[in-house]
Amino acid sequence: MKIVGLTGGIGSGKTTVSKEFQKYSIKVYNSDLRAKFLMNNSTVLKKKLINNFGKEFYINDELNKSYISQIIFNDPISIKLINSMVHPEVFNDFNEWRHSLSEKFILYESALIFETGSYKLNDFNILVTCDHDLRVKRIIKRDGINEEKINSIINNQWDDDKKIPLADYIFFNSTSKENKLKVKNLVTYFNSIFK
Repeated sequence: MKIVGLTGGIGSGKTTVSKEFQKYSIKVYNSDLRAKFLMNNSTVLKKKLINNFGKEFYINDELNKSYISQIIFNDPISIKLINSMVHPEVFNDFNEWRHSLSEKFILYESALIFETGSYKLNDFNILVTCDHDLRVKRIIKRDGINEEKINSIINNQWDDDKKIPLADYIFFNSTSKENKLKVKNLVTYFNSIFK
């Protein structure tokens, strides 16, 4: 089974692109959703997070989003520490998931494929990118957070200029009609090269 990495910065449209792949019955592992699930449900991971960041990391046994966002927006070292605890759990979860399947290829969707180095484990990597201002507008509409927080998140991710040389395909997110055609062509291509 081949692994196609799908990545892009926050608000780039990678989840929209992954939904287009799902229309072709392509299995998608969404690492951001699974990370949240594991942070809420893995006893081992919860214990690590509480030991490092305090009981305030959770409210009523659920992630305390406001507390976590204070940590994330104000302390890059803490972000790295959280990632160092969460990413190995997500990687193990992904491997269990993919070994339960018998597909020709699957999609691994993650915002940090290049930053974590996991792109090296993939057979093909797609970078979804779009204009900075459009990203900010999308995030404000979707998440209701202010531009300062958005720029803090964007600044903690690699710039697209650093990612582009590592990607096998650059998906400039444009109109939905063009995106559908790009995904259709990619699915056809993957089916022809992945035996």
